[in-house]
Amino acid sequence: MRILIIGEGGRESALAAKLQNDSRISKMFFANGNATTDVIGKNVHLSEIKELRDFAIKEKIDLTIVGPEAPLVAGLKDEFKKHDLKVFGPTQKVASLEGSKAFSKKFMQTYDIKTAKAVVFDSYNEAKEYVQTQQYPLVIKASGLAGGKGVVICDTLEEAEATIHDFMIRRIYGDAGIRLVIEEYLQGFEASIIAFSNGEKLFPCVAAKDYKKAGNGDTGPNTGGMGSIAPSPEFTQEHYADFEKNILEPTIKGLKAEGFGFKGIIFFGLMVTKNGTYLLEYNMRFGDPETQVLMALMENNLLDVIQDCMEGKDIQLKFKDEKAVCLVMCSGGYPRNIETGFEITGEDKVKHSKLLYAGAISKGDKVVSNGGRVLNIVATGATFEDARKKVYEDASHVHFDYGFYREDIGKF
Repeated sequence: MRILIIGEGGRESALAAKLQNDSRISKMFFANGNATTDVIGKNVHLSEIKELRDFAIKEKIDLTIVGPEAPLVAGLKDEFKKHDLKVFGPTQKVASLEGSKAFSKKFMQTYDIKTAKAVVFDSYNEAKEYVQTQQYPLVIKASGLAGGKGVVICDTLEEAEATIHDFMIRRIYGDAGIRLVIEEYLQGFEASIIAFSNGEKLFPCVAAKDYKKAGNGDTGPNTGGMGSIAPSPEFTQEHYADFEKNILEPTIKGLKAEGFGFKGIIFFGLMVTKNGTYLLEYNMRFGDPETQVLMALMENNLLDVIQDCMEGKDIQLKFKDEKAVCLVMCSGGYPRNIETGFEITGEDKVKHSKLLYAGAISKGDKVVSNGGRVLNIVATGATFEDARKKVYEDASHVHFDYGFYREDIGKF
């Protein structure tokens, strides 16, 4: 088989590492890839859907796996389908469950999926009027794709008005913020559940915990994820039962009712409160950095799982009875103004973990940083403390100028 994986982060490195020893795969291509995927297969510099389509036709690609959300929201699956090219991912319409928070919220409300109360606004003046009568904190979300950064928790009316102005008038996230979802604030802890879809049913992985804030102790700005662990130590069987009854099952019902059957991934972003488990958002692809810990624990052959889903077969996911920790090392200034182009050293001293490059590329015989989240260090152990020790010992040997990471991943 010839496989194309679209994306260039640690998630794509984790998928590639999971697939690399499968004897059925003769060649893997990555658009655009990174320093890890460059060793496992071949990186190709393509971004436009038509370029990717033409490449898949020319190279006789048997299966395309899409990492990031943007190509799916832009309709990659639809274009590939016209040419009988197989894609593990949803159509553009179904990808709107991630691409439009307004569309997603309406879907949740229509099918009685447990979620925060919310109102959608297209009008700047109406949004400003609404927040003047609400209790705080309040959550304001850009409806479109904003790279995981278009969500603001506002503690005061002044913050809410400023956020509405930033999104709708200043357009700090472009067109993503011209429509807003304003919803009640839920207090609790977050959990992530990634599920495989075979077109009819959803098959959930173990729950993971993602660390969103840039600083230790969950301080600082939101990021794309500073680390992850699995299984989530906070997410109990009781929480899962609540998720299954009030989120998973009505989601399956809604997907069927809307004709949204698809072969791919649906990611449930959850908030667990004293009143139970609520759905914050859907992502229609593998999460990052959750995929890194899930691939470390998954006992199944990933290609078998994907092929069975593509053929509409039921699957039985199996995970090691271990704990996994993923640490993300970032460029100085992340998630705001970052500097890149710095050589990464010390990879040869990583002995107890797996190093997966993300925002890093090969330049001659060197590897240099070229993104905000530069690399991941992933390990498993009998306990979280065992896994943490491996990760942090190995992280101490890896260096690049101005690089930083959180020191409390896996401490809950």
